Amino acid sequence: MKQDAPLPPFLQEAFDPRDPNPWLALYLDRSTPLSDHVKTAWLTDSGSRSRQFLLPFARPLARTFIVLIQIVKSVLPRNWAASKLLHWILATGLKYFVTPEANWLVLRHFHLGSQILAFIAANAPVKVATDPLEPATLDDLKDELFLKHDLNLFNFVIRLNQALRDQEVVLTAVKNPDFSMIREPDLELKSLPKRWTNFIDLQTAIELFTPTYQLFLTDNDFWRASNSLQLDELIGLYVATIMQSPEHLILLNNKHPLVPMSTLRAGHRLVLHGLSTEMLHALLMEMKHKSVA
Repeated sequence: MKQDAPLPPFLQEAFDPRDPNPWLALYLDRSTPLSDHVKTAWLTDSGSRSRQFLLPFARPLARTFIVLIQIVKSVLPRNWAASKLLHWILATGLKYFVTPEANWLVLRHFHLGSQILAFIAANAPVKVATDPLEPATLDDLKDELFLKHDLNLFNFVIRLNQALRDQEVVLTAVKNPDFSMIREPDLELKSLPKRWTNFIDLQTAIELFTPTYQLFLTDNDFWRASNSLQLDELIGLYVATIMQSPEHLILLNNKHPLVPMSTLRAGHRLVLHGLSTEMLHALLMEMKHKSVA
């Protein structure tokens, strides 16, 4: 589904060489694979006043809470968690306080991640089970979808590599890859809430939600969620191997998977994870169109 919102200011204003708009420069640049409608939503959200003025305060505050919550969790029962409540808070927070562009990108992320895993599974020399997550509304996220997304990544890597080891084969390039599962998610930006309260940008929302995520999950779940971001490199390598396109690995930022990073930067790394997923999907869409042509 293409971008269906009014054009953002950086696409309406006349170009002024004495005061060039940085968002216009990033929009026009085509050195990275990202569809125009996705880039428009991303840059509209990034250029918001919330990101400019609220994020600098929210980020250090959120990271302070991560440290404090870690101390509190050290005295709580090891398996204490409230995942259902957590996802109700996240879904409600997104619905009432986060921009429609950010919410659109969040919903897209589940679809794109499911499609990418399905692409790898379909083109692997072994059979691998996948568990696609395709929320149509923000309320669908209440079904513990954030937690399930993290579990899906690790389960897929384990199942794929266990099957490769058992059958003594390796992932290899595929001459005519199966792109049947790669498509634009049927999600409309205009259908998402746009109240006066929906002003928080994606990066600020993620920073604020990260300590909440930590508080209502077990330590094991939170650490696994943080470490799942390191799997970007592995997923990128799998796709690059199938497509014989290692040059696109330069777009990855959450490496190296064997060096776990501190949870303090989990919010920022999650944003990079989302952008890497969008770019990988855009690359697969481009290659799908070329294969059809």
